[in-house]
Amino acid sequence: MSNTSAESEIIICRCEEVTQGEILAAIEDGATTLKGVKIRTEAGMGLCQGRTCRRLISQMLAKNRPAAGIYPPTLRPPVRAAKVSEYTGGEAGE
Repeated sequence: MSNTSAESEIIICRCEEVTQGEILAAIEDGATTLKGVKIRTEAGMGLCQGRTCRRLISQMLAKNRPAAGIYPPTLRPPVRAAKVSEYTGGEAGE
């Protein structure tokens, strides 16, 4: 196994098991944003929602698409924390 092949098998998104090779292929296919990589590979769509892989993917985009520029991701955190009881209509502690 060559070094290049071994590097392409490195897991970048642990939640969805997306490899470095798959992300680089998405970039070669035209992905210029995190959303573009996400659509092509499902990286960042797992349990952590990209909290662990977003930085690595951004670095890969910057290195492989420097002329295209990197656009910040559109993160949508909750407006406020909500208790489950607000949705179920129950009282807290029931």
